[in-house]
Amino acid sequence: MFNRLMPKEGKFFDLFNQHAELLVTTSKEVVNLFNDLANTDRYMSVIKDNEKRADRITYETVDLLHKTFITPLDRDVMLKLTTTMDDVIDLMEDVAETVSLYYVTNSTSEAKQLAAIGVACCERVQTAVGLLDNMKSAGEILKISSEIERLESDGDRILRSAMSKLFREEEDVKSLIKYKAVYEMLESITDKCEDVANIIQGIVVENA
Repeated sequence: MFNRLMPKEGKFFDLFNQHAELLVTTSKEVVNLFNDLANTDRYMSVIKDNEKRADRITYETVDLLHKTFITPLDRDVMLKLTTTMDDVIDLMEDVAETVSLYYVTNSTSEAKQLAAIGVACCERVQTAVGLLDNMKSAGEILKISSEIERLESDGDRILRSAMSKLFREEEDVKSLIKYKAVYEMLESITDKCEDVANIIQGIVVENA
């Protein structure tokens, strides 16, 4: 399906790559946020702007899907890819808004670790998406998808450890609620990246 589109609609790949690039850029802003919580509003503004840009890319992709003659099944797969990447950026915006609304002023090593794993996942998503226009790279794409799954497992492990430490050591109920929400949202970014990886794996299996 993807190879068939390349000669007439390379624009799809441009849009997918733009979306994936935004994933990486925004994930790095999440890392910056947890390294500099004193400037939460600055990072939240950048993340929100990126989320709006991602929404525009999603809209443009959907519009192009409606104007391009491809089978309904192919259209569904492409729609899932772009909307799931958009979900990742939505989650990053949720993280920034939660930090601001809950007035989280102190970062933790666990939050920073989860944010860093989010960057690693998004970087691999970007690489895999960039290879989709050439199914000769199928083996490499599948390897990258496996790396995303491994990173997601690392995120699960860090989340469990963070929750255990939080409930054992944090005596302030408000702080416990804040950090529990932040940890879970950060880990959900890696979950959603794994969803993207699963979609990409399906594309490769169907088209390689």
